[in-house]
Amino acid sequence: MANFSKSTVPQFSVEVYQNEYLPEGGREVNAIVTVTATGGGTSGGRPLADATGQPSVPAQGRAPDAAVVIMVDCSGSMEYPPTKMRNAREATAAAIDTLRDGVAFAVVAGTHQAAEVYPGGGRLAQASPATRGQAKEALRRLRAGGGTAIGTWLRLAGRLLDSTEAAIRHGILLTDGRNEHESPEDLRATLDACAGRFTCDARGVGTDWKVAEVTGISSALLGSADIVADPAGLAADFTRMMETAMGKEVADVGLRVWTPQGAEIQYVKQVAPTVEDLTGRRTDAGPRAGVYPTGSWGDESRDYHVCVRVPDAGVGREMLAARVALVLPVPGGEAQRTLAQGLVRAVWTTDMAVSTQINPQVAHYTGQAELARVIQQGLDARKSGDMDGATARLGRAVQLASASGNEDTAKLLAKVVDVVDAATGTVRLKAKVAEADEMTLETRSTKTVRVKK
Repeated sequence: MANFSKSTVPQFSVEVYQNEYLPEGGREVNAIVTVTATGGGTSGGRPLADATGQPSVPAQGRAPDAAVVIMVDCSGSMEYPPTKMRNAREATAAAIDTLRDGVAFAVVAGTHQAAEVYPGGGRLAQASPATRGQAKEALRRLRAGGGTAIGTWLRLAGRLLDSTEAAIRHGILLTDGRNEHESPEDLRATLDACAGRFTCDARGVGTDWKVAEVTGISSALLGSADIVADPAGLAADFTRMMETAMGKEVADVGLRVWTPQGAEIQYVKQVAPTVEDLTGRRTDAGPRAGVYPTGSWGDESRDYHVCVRVPDAGVGREMLAARVALVLPVPGGEAQRTLAQGLVRAVWTTDMAVSTQINPQVAHYTGQAELARVIQQGLDARKSGDMDGATARLGRAVQLASASGNEDTAKLLAKVVDVVDAATGTVRLKAKVAEADEMTLETRSTKTVRVKK
């Protein structure tokens, strides 16, 4: 197992990629904003040894810097096949082994209700060799039986995470079935209540769960979603998830966008490493400014597409179309600390040679967003029996994946369609498609490939 440690808070930088030139009368300004966090000194979970060769252990009583709640589906369907429950226990044990010393954690068993498995008593344990061993022993009590009401699991996780002062608060959720014992409205209300309180990665194991439910959880709680078709792969996946969670250094980072008088935000989307529309999650932050949540950060880089509609200033004029900044709330008040910022400009010109050029980054991510959209549309059409519509949309997806170099998505598409000509998007629907292949394509449809700068 690799060694991991934490040192300093990462430093943020912002780079803006755009063609600032607009034709006469032009009003739409597009920019790709690349945000990079570096120098956090973190690579994941378990601590490095200290100078004596012993694992470094935080001082007793020190508030943890991170907290994680692992939610394990224990509904009746987890018993079929019997190895599924065993794999879930092993995966949870692997995740516990990856916890960094001092991190607060708990394990929750989820059925039509939620139950604390470890440590119990409405509290969190602090990770150490002893508590990790106790938690893994407690996993032996996990048994399959009952229904599925995921909202109850998330509400319990929220209460447990609220009990800590840790800045990084994260959930890991595993389900193998559909959320049949509560209404979609109840789950939606729970997600709304949990948003901003903690982030959550969600995984579906097998093929009996609903993709929209799992991806809806991860989207609302700014985490990742994926399928683990073979339960034997759970341990490796849980280890990777926990390593990523342990690599987070800063929580509640927001993307603050200010626009001048007369300008309007059309949308703000994360476009790498996945497509996530943040437009509807804006909270006002002073005159003509709004903040869009980005969740927790470690050493990583993400891209955002900002589209602004500006008033026409006339040929030869230029203006600041938007100011984009990474901000962090200051404890004890409404103030925000700026971590980094970049400017989006607009310049009007009659030179068609420069005003009609599409910035390569903007073009690339516009295509990636369309790729995610047409995959979903194609799969929906296929499910509804509209084979012509499915062929057209999935063919367009093949064309976009090929043109942008998104090889992972191209491989997933090739399991659903026979590719005749990728360049033109000419495809034939496969007569038989494995359910796991279709669900994998749907779940991973929003994953993008970074633009080659």
